[in-house]
Amino acid sequence: MLLFFMLRARLLRLIRPFCVSAILCALCVCGCHRGSSGGGATKIILQADWYPQPEHGGYYTAIAKGFYAAEGLDVSIQPGGPYLSVEKQVSAGAAQFGMSSSDRILESIADGQPLVAVMATMQRDPQGVMVRKDSPIHSFPDLNGHTVAIKTGSTWWTYIAKRYQLSGVHEVPAMMNVANFVADPNYVQQAFATSEPFFAKQAGIETRVMLTSDAGYNPYRVAFTTRDFLAQHPDTVAAFVRASIHGWREYLADPSAAHAVIAKLNPALNPQWMQFTWQALRDGHFVDGDDPGGAQLGQMTADRWTTMYRQLLEIKVIDKQLDPATAYTLQFVGAK
Repeated sequence: MLLFFMLRARLLRLIRPFCVSAILCALCVCGCHRGSSGGGATKIILQADWYPQPEHGGYYTAIAKGFYAAEGLDVSIQPGGPYLSVEKQVSAGAAQFGMSSSDRILESIADGQPLVAVMATMQRDPQGVMVRKDSPIHSFPDLNGHTVAIKTGSTWWTYIAKRYQLSGVHEVPAMMNVANFVADPNYVQQAFATSEPFFAKQAGIETRVMLTSDAGYNPYRVAFTTRDFLAQHPDTVAAFVRASIHGWREYLADPSAAHAVIAKLNPALNPQWMQFTWQALRDGHFVDGDDPGGAQLGQMTADRWTTMYRQLLEIKVIDKQLDPATAYTLQFVGAK
């Protein structure tokens, strides 16, 4: 079924393609394990949170340009998907590092998973709610009285709904495409500012995305590992962080190396989509934050983590006390 959808990718230009070859995934899983390769490099699996896409561009740049290899690492990126828990994969030892977000890391720790974030990959979350450019909806409170397509159980939506008292919103499951959005001028749906607006624009529809970060809910996108792996292999973690930050810096300057790799791994993508995402990442300063010199790349602060923890307590997504400082380390990055 996955291969079938890939063959139909050109016919599904309005649908965000979530499928990558199952064979590719299996090869990646079977071909990677902890240890050293024949050349002495340490083998590392990075578990992605989705199929190969430009939002992973910094990691693919670090592979393509040899930044991991220069640090003595042989890094493979294991594709994710809608039904895979990155946190559980890393906790179980199926990968040494994973891609996630600071809210998910805190939730997982509250559930007993011994995880720790080691760097930020995005300073600003691109998650939000997409409406048409001429929609009368201009703020989150305006959503009352409307139907909104949301992924069931989304923590960010729980926060938004409580903060703005959205008791008058009719929630329907998000379909992970923009077909309904294109067909219905009143349709409202969750979206990444770096992706779904592209497909709407392809259909001739201009959009606006109300970002959750503008509402004060702004998790980091992070790379993480387990506390045991960090304790046992701090030099490997340091090398991974250095090379990854180098990769993200280079990706923002020139995405061509990463996009060439991503296009081979995920043929459902096209150059125009990847260019749109890269430009959106740059224009929105999602990766590099507010500092024009790029000093915030990879960085995290204790204040941001504490704020996120308190927000999760407030909406009762976390129902027990924990020290948010256990969820991250500034050993390899710090406040700039």
